[in-house]
Amino acid sequence: MSARAEILADVRRALGVTGSEASRRRAVADRLEHAPQGTIPARGQLDPAERKALFRAEAERVLASVAEVASNADVAAEVATYLRRRNLPATLRAGADPYLAALPWQGLELAEGSPDGTAALSRAFGAVAESGTLVLVSGKENPTRLNFLPPTHIVVVAAGDIVGDYETIWQRLRGAYGKGAMPRTVNFISGPSRSADIGRTMQLGAHGPRELRIIIVGGK
Repeated sequence: MSARAEILADVRRALGVTGSEASRRRAVADRLEHAPQGTIPARGQLDPAERKALFRAEAERVLASVAEVASNADVAAEVATYLRRRNLPATLRAGADPYLAALPWQGLELAEGSPDGTAALSRAFGAVAESGTLVLVSGKENPTRLNFLPPTHIVVVAAGDIVGDYETIWQRLRGAYGKGAMPRTVNFISGPSRSADIGRTMQLGAHGPRELRIIIVGGK
């Protein structure tokens, strides 16, 4: 018997239960099915335009740079402009996201693989307005390595996917993937990587990208 099994057996003996009682199993199932909702901050409970504005303000507060474009057709031009201004190569590391692949890149190249000094491009599952946080899920469409390895990370997010709070994002994740089929990794990204561990001096790019560029698509 493992140490874990021994500890659980001791707990059951102390409680006078076996763990197989129908009433206890029903109580657990009911809790999982009807979990109470926690306190949700009011600051994110806004109309879509205000929610987008809050997300942008919070993202910029944590040192991300943000651009807004009207439609999918404008994404490539915005990316190209950003790369030119930063004197970065016209090749972007990306996954196999069909949304990104379908955009009119016009002179830019999307290539799979690990970033080797080039910028990386991802599409966010959503974003949280109350903290200016992007939400990215792992998979071949948007590999997690792109969140951590490149010096510059460009992330596209639809304005309609910006929600007020984390609770709503988790509800959307469960709705999109279904019970028992969640993505292996969910990354919450607030600004570029940074640390002040050494000498209490802020250093960007400590554990991931030094620059985070967010492109919001659509919305008023």
